[in-house]
Amino acid sequence: MINRFSLLAVVFVLTINWLYAAKNRVGLLVAVEIESVVSKYGHPVNKEFAGGFEVLRYKNKYYELCVVNSGVGEIAAAAATQMLIDVYDVKMVVNFGVVGGLTEEMSLAKTCIVEKAVHYDFDLSQLDSVAIGQYPNFMDIYLYPDKTLIEKALSICPYLKKVTCASGDKFVSLPEEKSKLHRDFGADICEMESAAIILTCNRNKIPCLLIKAVSDSFVGGGGEFYSELKKTSDICFFVTDKLIKEMKL
Repeated sequence: MINRFSLLAVVFVLTINWLYAAKNRVGLLVAVEIESVVSKYGHPVNKEFAGGFEVLRYKNKYYELCVVNSGVGEIAAAAATQMLIDVYDVKMVVNFGVVGGLTEEMSLAKTCIVEKAVHYDFDLSQLDSVAIGQYPNFMDIYLYPDKTLIEKALSICPYLKKVTCASGDKFVSLPEEKSKLHRDFGADICEMESAAIILTCNRNKIPCLLIKAVSDSFVGGGGEFYSELKKTSDICFFVTDKLIKEMKL
């Protein structure tokens, strides 16, 4: 009898934990930095395929983490984000990754939090009287992640620098191109997924948070990107993991 009640108690606790974790299901999207996740978390509880993507599922008593390696670019990031929302019913989306620095201040491995992003290669200016990067029915050129999540993240990691991200389907390496993005859009960093993630989350009314670290500096290029990728990814994910665990979702 005692064993039966003990077993029922264990099942009850596990069920409650599972339900709580499902209620606090987080989608973690990465473009090329998946090794940082696997090296820290190890083998997932489950490995699945959905919408053309491999999804790694990790669970604890506080939340469930659905990790997808989207691949590079806005289209892949948008598809992966929508898949996490539709198939896994995630309650928030977190993206971490490496980026290029657009100013001298944005040195290697500087960790930052995206306050706003601009899709700089989206351009209807020759069709409508709107600025480059501005979507129809939007007030300005910027796309904004969830402000509440940003405030919570900064209360945990106040050293994170709030930045504007220039997001587009191009790897930017030349200093003159980086200067132009900074000058035209007030951007501090550049990469290839943030605009898609923010736009998709906002359309679905799902909060998102984007944590980045600089892998290639203002004068750096592809060589610097590859040489710093692993170290920078690990630094960025260390911060991201800390935030997911401490934000009390």
